[in-house]
Amino acid sequence: MDCDQNGQECGVTPEETKALLEQYLEDETEMLRSYTILAERIHHDNGLKTRLYNFAEGNAKRSKQLQEELEKYE
Repeated sequence: MDCDQNGQECGVTPEETKALLEQYLEDETEMLRSYTILAERIHHDNGLKTRLYNFAEGNAKRSKQLQEELEKYE
């Protein structure tokens, strides 16, 4: 969709933004849990285990950033 044509408006309302951020936070949190659980169950590949923990750490950082953004909508 080309929002610049015919006066179409493609903006996102604050309510929509908050709802999307909440969904993204939920997604990041679920991925963090999934990576951590899988890493804890892997015993045959230490490299993969470490990478999964690193993925989870990245999700934790993004989750914190999303929480900080959501605080602006309170």
